[in-house]
Amino acid sequence: MTEVIQIGNRTITATELVPLLAGYQMLPQLLRELIIDEAIATIDCTPEELVQAKQQFYAEKKFASEADVQAWMAYHGLSVHQLDTITIRKLKIEKFKQATWGNKLESYFFQHKGKLDKVIYYLLRTQDVGIAQELYFRIQDKEQSFADLARQYSLGPEAQTGGLVGPVELNALHPTMAQMLASSQPHQVLPPTRIAEWFVIVQLEQFISAQLDEPMKIRLLNELFETWLQEQRNQNMTLPT
Repeated sequence: MTEVIQIGNRTITATELVPLLAGYQMLPQLLRELIIDEAIATIDCTPEELVQAKQQFYAEKKFASEADVQAWMAYHGLSVHQLDTITIRKLKIEKFKQATWGNKLESYFFQHKGKLDKVIYYLLRTQDVGIAQELYFRIQDKEQSFADLARQYSLGPEAQTGGLVGPVELNALHPTMAQMLASSQPHQVLPPTRIAEWFVIVQLEQFISAQLDEPMKIRLLNELFETWLQEQRNQNMTLPT
């Protein structure tokens, strides 16, 4: 058998390695990294980009001296060539994302914008339909404020904030709640609606339209990348028997 690695008194061979990785639940991560390596193999970087990537990597690892670098390499069992590969890997991944999906971001954004928009709203929920109706009419008749009634009657954590929730993406809400808020006007109090075990009263405070700014572009690129990776893993994963 071919020796792969010696750890203490134990020699781990090639035939043992895959079952060990499977047993430690590390095979999916290994496959992920192999898929990425294949994808970025043809990505080129300029000398300036390589220098910058190395500086950034060293800063992230808080290397203060060459001794720190050598100690980190020894701990991870890395050669100089492997270290160089690691320092530019993140840059290559980002360039791969841009090359693959950069020109598709705008259309992807508008396809999903309805889920990315955010809302700030007031929420009051109870499990008693009679109480919900009574509280709704109190708010409508301006007998008491939404905030005061939420503090007194709401059974969720929003009671601590006078019913105020958000900003939160519509995508994170129950579909019924998201639809209610997306179709309502600011400060409009909606009548009690049954959602799961709750009767809820909601009032839209502010609608925040999603923008394709730089943070959003980064987020969407990462989403597209992770979706692609998952598809690749599903196509390529073969577990040992």
